[in-house]
Amino acid sequence: MKLFTPAPRLVYLALVVLGALTAAGALWTVLSSYTVVTARAAMEPTYREGERVVVERSGGNDVRRGDVVLYGVPDRYGGLPVLQRVIGLGGDRVVFADGTLTINGTRADEPYAKKADAGFDTAPYDVKVPDGRMFLLGDNRENSNDSRYFLSEDSGTVPTAAVQGRALESGGAPVGLGLAVALGVLAAFVGGICMLAGRRTRRDSP
Repeated sequence: MKLFTPAPRLVYLALVVLGALTAAGALWTVLSSYTVVTARAAMEPTYREGERVVVERSGGNDVRRGDVVLYGVPDRYGGLPVLQRVIGLGGDRVVFADGTLTINGTRADEPYAKKADAGFDTAPYDVKVPDGRMFLLGDNRENSNDSRYFLSEDSGTVPTAAVQGRALESGGAPVGLGLAVALGVLAAFVGGICMLAGRRTRRDSP
């Protein structure tokens, strides 16, 4: 009696192929769509210094006010990409005066910003963000070298084209893709083991 008929062998082969394709596809998506960066003190308390932050690769066209983005410009930070929060986009007027930040005349609600120590203050500024650019701040205003300190250069703004990605609020998507990679590898492994076992059984059968 044959223990491994042609039909199960095809099933095992299909399991190997589908598992390998699933793992490869999910891995390619993870590597091409996401990256991980290390947060600095400038983004506390949203991200602790040294915390690993998952960033979804995206362009400047997807940027929204309030997003934490990864961007890089040649004339700042040695050209290295940094994480900062988008405060204003093209056409917005960003004003800081008397300890209050307003955007287009409305006081900004910033629950993410670290509370400043008593006596800390930032010099006032009034910026009209040019089209195609953005004004950015760190959440830790006491320890962030952001747009406030480059006001002489296009009012501190940077082009939205400099955006390399957007920080995810949760790592659900990459975790799901990682699980798909693991399940694909497992399926391919199990299918391969079953094929080898079937071949050995047929060889040893009288």
